[in-house]
Amino acid sequence: MSIPPLPRPLADPRLDRVRTALQAAETGTFDAAQFSDLAQHPLYGWIEYASLRRDIDNLSPNVAQGFLSRNQGKPVGETFREAWISAAARRQDWSSVLAAWSPSIKSTALRCNELDARQALGRADAQWTRDAQAIWRTGKSLPDACDSPMATLAVQGGLTPELRWERIELAAAEWQPGVMRAAARGLPADQAALANDYAAFLETPHERAFNWPKTPRSREIASQGLAKYGKSSPAGAEAILPRYADALGLDEAQRGRVLYQIALWTVASYESESARRLNAVPASAYDERLHEWRVREALSRSDWPAALAAIRKMGAKQRADSRWMYFEARLNEIAGNKSEAERLFRDASTKPDFHGFLAADRLELLYALCPWLPQTPAAEQQAIARDPAMVRAMGLFQLDRIGWAVREWDDALSRFNDEQRRIAVEVAQGNGWFDRAVFSLGKNPDESRLYGLRFPLHHEATIRREAQKNNLDPAWVAAEIRAESIFYPRARSSANAMGLMQVLPGTGSGVASRIGMPWGGAESLYDPDTNIILGTAYLRQLMDKYGGQPYQVIAGYNAGPAPLARWQSQRPGMEPPFWIETISYKETREYVARVLAFSVLYDWRLNGDALRLSDRLRGRTDGPRTRFTCPTPATVPTPPAAAPATQSRSRSQR
Repeated sequence: MSIPPLPRPLADPRLDRVRTALQAAETGTFDAAQFSDLAQHPLYGWIEYASLRRDIDNLSPNVAQGFLSRNQGKPVGETFREAWISAAARRQDWSSVLAAWSPSIKSTALRCNELDARQALGRADAQWTRDAQAIWRTGKSLPDACDSPMATLAVQGGLTPELRWERIELAAAEWQPGVMRAAARGLPADQAALANDYAAFLETPHERAFNWPKTPRSREIASQGLAKYGKSSPAGAEAILPRYADALGLDEAQRGRVLYQIALWTVASYESESARRLNAVPASAYDERLHEWRVREALSRSDWPAALAAIRKMGAKQRADSRWMYFEARLNEIAGNKSEAERLFRDASTKPDFHGFLAADRLELLYALCPWLPQTPAAEQQAIARDPAMVRAMGLFQLDRIGWAVREWDDALSRFNDEQRRIAVEVAQGNGWFDRAVFSLGKNPDESRLYGLRFPLHHEATIRREAQKNNLDPAWVAAEIRAESIFYPRARSSANAMGLMQVLPGTGSGVASRIGMPWGGAESLYDPDTNIILGTAYLRQLMDKYGGQPYQVIAGYNAGPAPLARWQSQRPGMEPPFWIETISYKETREYVARVLAFSVLYDWRLNGDALRLSDRLRGRTDGPRTRFTCPTPATVPTPPAAAPATQSRSRSQR
């Protein structure tokens, strides 16, 4: 299938001049007269912003307000507004804070600055109290800017004991003992002592809790404290839970909260007590995450009947996910239930994802793919490309001012309908800004079928050349780039991984030395060709090291060599889909499946058909290839029978 061409970027020969002006603004050497030729340029507001921002603590209120007036409603104006309010608050220029204030501001720190301004100017009325109390009602720590208005609220009697207890309970649910103590400071002495003892229990469970008042609050906080302890010491929490449950009268939900954490943080490391602790969690405390871990735990022990039973305890919606349909089918196949396995494989195969492709391989079916390839008239593309906010967003992206570009982008999309939003993504990709498809598509379910946009392809010649040189599948290389950087050449992670394939400078230097390539320093990793050369050579190095198994190489590429060595030693010889599913790190588990599925889709983009995923897992590059088909409505799977209803709660996971 032919992917529609992307619109050409609107060339701006003055961008280098804008770059120079921005650099001058940020170094304090900007002279508007010297850059008068840019006064009407779409990005001139950002040049002004950079100049004003540099000296914002000494800026005249008249100059600031003038800039805000000229840029009312524009992203550059709102960006400056936030910086200006913060600066004015630092020097206690309360009139300027209120003059610049906008109700659209969401920042808690700035909302507290505005409360300070209203109080200082004599406007601490009943509405002020309600606004301050709304900020108070959180279980999380407030920014330092809120210390002053919260102190004022307390002095004025706006923090009643009821409000303090409300925040203490919210903080207990967030496992924040420090916030609990801060909220307790204005309570009567006896209540403060109890609140502080509650906070101490969240830090380390203690036997003083046996003497707490037998109230719903005591039970809830004891449950939260024991759950928190269960995360750090599952065995310790399990040992003491019965005493506290009996002494305080914890109900099933409260005991379930603790048992949930005990089980979760036992099974996350596949400890020997995992199965028993999972079975101890009441059904009412199970959510989708714990259901998944019960399956993984059984898989890790190759206990196929237990894994199948665990899947059958899932809710209907969860079981209908292609992942669990595939594993239910495979486990039925192992058990000799051929017809049930075939039915489930067929249903799973209608999903264009990792497990759907694996299911299709089991039955030698074509891969499911229903691409949407809209042909957008050039006039409509040009209309979106010329939208003022889009012009500014694309210019800022090309100047590598990503944060500013995103603000302009968000402003444009806030005014666009679904079709205009899709066209905006096309315009962004035409300008090389590929990640907009990932972050901006998906509101409409059909947008998941925009594979041409969601899976961009750039530097194809280099990818093909280096993949061939290193005996790698070029679709895999493209998939790694999509997963690591979404084809943004200047991507940089918090761990200092750089460029398209997120290569660490140390790794890049070592690989360059090994292949006899001159090392140009860390900055050279931002060059697409250099990054692809080094990244593919590194993948080849990992393939040679780990026995030519791409699924394990991908896991090591994401998690590092030590976790990979542990997983290899724990489950040697396990078939790849089971091995991947039992990876203990959620990020890596999903990363491996994602990259392999992306490889299939990039094979489609590069060649129109695809190497079978089951062969791709094993490192074969010359195996049978399969074509794609769009399933008809008649092939849509029937949801499995619902399991007994369980209470579902959102929880953090490893």
